[in-house]
Amino acid sequence: MSDADQSSAPLIPADAARAGDADREAVADRLRIAAGDGRIDLAELDERLTHAYVAKTYGQLEALVADLPARSVAIAGDALPEPETLVLKTKAPNLKQSGQWTVPQRIMAETTTGFITIDFTKASCAHREVAVEAVTRSGWIRLLLPDGWAARISPSSTNTSHISNKAPETAAPGAPTIIVTGHPLSGYIKIRQRRRKRR
Repeated sequence: MSDADQSSAPLIPADAARAGDADREAVADRLRIAAGDGRIDLAELDERLTHAYVAKTYGQLEALVADLPARSVAIAGDALPEPETLVLKTKAPNLKQSGQWTVPQRIMAETTTGFITIDFTKASCAHREVAVEAVTRSGWIRLLLPDGWAARISPSSTNTSHISNKAPETAAPGAPTIIVTGHPLSGYIKIRQRRRKRR
């Protein structure tokens, strides 16, 4: 292409550039984090997610997060969750995180009609506090804790009548505390310690 051809090429504004699937998913993750922080409620999260997944341009995506304190969505990676985040998502099948695994500082669990079980009983955790964001429509999310661990429900949770915490709120010395921000619609979030087997 000659210099003349380049100079006559139309310039597309940044906000009119076409967004891709990675950009839409990045904004969706950012919206879920905002809901977990209590910045938007569950109904608004659902509405914004609907718009995010049908957005065609960066401008349409930017408008969905313009009132949220974070970086620009011009690059998809900017809006992804922090590196140390475990994301568990399912629509209908059961999903289980169990066995020997390393607990990150943040966990995001989301289900539509399925069941998610997060079993910490054999996990190793180097953090004093672990943030868990749990979002469910009509499914269930269960958290199983070992002895000594504690769990607390964040005040930014919604529909707390559908959240049950049977774990202690104070951890044993050196043990972590799980801070749960729950958003159950018609489903349930259950937190308890695994029962000891009788000998």
